[in-house]
Amino acid sequence: MEQKTGAQILVGSLLKENVEVAFGLPGGQALPIFDAIHESKLNFVLTRHEQAASHMADGYARSTGKPGVCIATSGPGATNIVTGLATAYMDSVPMVAITGQVATNVIGQDAFQEADTTGITRPVTKHNFLVKDVKDLARTIKEAFYIATTGRPGPVLVDIPIDVQRGICEFIYPEKIEIRSYKPTYEGHPGQIKKAADIINNSERPVFYIGAGVIASNAEKEIIKISKKAGIPVTNTLLAVGAYPPDANLSLGMLGMHGTFCANKAVQAADVIIAVGARFDDRCTGKVCDFAKKAKIIHIDIDPTAISKVVDVDIPVVGDAKTVLKEISAMIEKKERKDWIKTIDSWKVEHPLSYDRNDDKLHPQYVIEKISELTKGEAIIATEVGQHQMWSAQYYKAKYPRLFLSSGGLGAMGFGYPAGIGAKFGNPDKEVIVIAGDGSFQMNMQEMAVAILNDIDVKVAILNNQYLGNVRQWQEMFYGKRYSHSCLAKRKKCPKRCNTPSRDKCPVYVPDFVKWAESYGALGIRVTDKKDVAPALKKMLEAKASIVLDIWVEIEENIFPMVPAGASLDDIITRMNG
Repeated sequence: MEQKTGAQILVGSLLKENVEVAFGLPGGQALPIFDAIHESKLNFVLTRHEQAASHMADGYARSTGKPGVCIATSGPGATNIVTGLATAYMDSVPMVAITGQVATNVIGQDAFQEADTTGITRPVTKHNFLVKDVKDLARTIKEAFYIATTGRPGPVLVDIPIDVQRGICEFIYPEKIEIRSYKPTYEGHPGQIKKAADIINNSERPVFYIGAGVIASNAEKEIIKISKKAGIPVTNTLLAVGAYPPDANLSLGMLGMHGTFCANKAVQAADVIIAVGARFDDRCTGKVCDFAKKAKIIHIDIDPTAISKVVDVDIPVVGDAKTVLKEISAMIEKKERKDWIKTIDSWKVEHPLSYDRNDDKLHPQYVIEKISELTKGEAIIATEVGQHQMWSAQYYKAKYPRLFLSSGGLGAMGFGYPAGIGAKFGNPDKEVIVIAGDGSFQMNMQEMAVAILNDIDVKVAILNNQYLGNVRQWQEMFYGKRYSHSCLAKRKKCPKRCNTPSRDKCPVYVPDFVKWAESYGALGIRVTDKKDVAPALKKMLEAKASIVLDIWVEIEENIFPMVPAGASLDDIITRMNG
């Protein structure tokens, strides 16, 4: 058997795992790895920041269902990917991160660019490894991919000291792996499944509450089948946008803080909640003690620790969503539930998602509706984090799963653009559009270099309101319009206290996104008038190149509906002073 270095074994292991692309930056304690990459067939993408590399791996994974891979050096390189790891961990995204580390004999001595990477990342990874012997490296990589992609998916980190990278041994890659202490449960308990089916059959006002686990297990067809058969309306979390047809009669839209009026009302009035692959996060439940008080709760999840973690459930079913739903489907009775659907339809009519469509103002909702219309809901949308993220979830009608990528649990600004680039590498034939806020976009906009140099035509639509929009909205609603440090155009000459933003009166915005795009070799287009939105979007979609649209939307536009933090879902606000 041929002798290889640890670095060569690592690269060979990645190729054995059919890794198509990896993202990252080189550095001193990872140079043997990058030397091995140079001599290999591995497609490696040089990013401009390690955080962006981790988000690219994340976007690749969310859009393809395959594990994403990022590689960084020790110390600051490793700490820079922590935000990406935390994002993937909270959103259950399969990812393997490789980091260089100082030599084993100086670990713990504060060597140059040393950081306790495994200690730092333990809270934000599904598992992590510090490899101390080159002979353990191949098996460790196999275990990392196995853990990342099985059960509830998540990120796994492998920290490799430089002497292990240089070490030499035979390269024997395991064909399969078993870990005695890690045995995910895929088959649901038959008794629990029978109980769940019986409760659903006897219910009058059931609601499906679906999360990212439905997409992870490819269970969307089972949800559609059961909902149609039994007349069960479906509400989704932010991360499950696209898992259920948005225009279906039984679709309630998104639940929670910025969910639809009908979704929140339906959950509160339901007598049975069927939660599938969702974790009852606070943005969905509102005030937990007031959540769905009339309902018996069935919770289907592959992660036993997620069940009754936030909300006490009546029927827990531990198992893979697709597998469990197939069994439940066979036991479900055909029902129309006309009275329940009629009530829900009345809520849809009473308070639909709306904004003033008839005025001449450039509303951000209008932009997203146009994107949805022109792409027919078939483009991959990656969002940054903020108001635009919620408007995108409300108004972009994603036709299928894996078309809507967003940082949900962590809410990491700077996620969207690199995630969109990662998605494009995984889906070169699909249209990828990043919908960004001007504040969030600036956190990783340097990755335009990656798009340009790799001929990746990721389109960017910046909804520019010259504010950290979500912060500004909360300051308007709950802090008396005291816009403290949320204005991105503010200069020294501005008054200390300003609560009357205006395009005409405020200073010129910095940067000029059009000139910035041009400096990278991309096309920049500014849109300031509603009538120019559709032509600009059509030009963007027709181009086979990177384009940035700087769209000057209404400054003080707010997201509605809204459930204030800590309030009950019954306390939904549908408009200002309403």
